[in-house]
Amino acid sequence: MTETAPSAPDSLRLFFALWPDDATRDALYRTGTWLHQHWGGRLMRADTLHITLAFLGSTPADQMGTLVACADTVQTDAFDLILDQAGYWRHNRIGWFGASQTPPQHIDLVSALNAALQVAGFPVDARPHVPHVTLLRKSAGGEVPACERVNWPVNDFVLVASRTASDGARYEVLRRWPLG
Repeated sequence: MTETAPSAPDSLRLFFALWPDDATRDALYRTGTWLHQHWGGRLMRADTLHITLAFLGSTPADQMGTLVACADTVQTDAFDLILDQAGYWRHNRIGWFGASQTPPQHIDLVSALNAALQVAGFPVDARPHVPHVTLLRKSAGGEVPACERVNWPVNDFVLVASRTASDGARYEVLRRWPLG
C-alpha cells in the first residue's frame, strides 16, 4: 500500500477581510459577550471575528493568482476604524457591531478591491458596504444596549479561506497586504 498526499481542493470558499490584531479581537469578543447577555443566540468564536470586504464564495483554486494580482493593485492608507454601534438584523437574526462613521480610507479600500475584482471577472456586491463584525448568530435581538467603543487600527487586509467543520466555520488567513 502506498500513501499519497492529500490532493489540493478544486475550489476554495474565499473572502477578503479586515483581520483584527489580538487587542482588537479581545475587545470585540468582550463586546460580543456583552451583547450575548442581552440578546442570546450563538456567540461567535474570537478566532472568527473579522470585517468582510469582498465575499467571493466558492472559487476555483486555479484563480488564486488572479485574486492575488487584484489585491496587489489596491493602494490605500492605513487608518483607524472606530466601532461604536451595535445593531441587529432581524431577517437573518445577526447581532453585529459596526462603525457609525466610515473612514474615507475604508471606502477607498473596498472600492479599489471591488473594482479590481470586477475587472478580473469576479462578482462583486453592488450594495453599499457597511463595515461590521458579526458577533451573534441566531439571536433574539431586542433593545440595543450601550457598548464600549473599539478602536481598530487597520494596517492591512487579508485573503481568507473558510472551511466548514462540525462546530462551525474555520478560517485560515492565506495572504496579507499592508496598507500604506
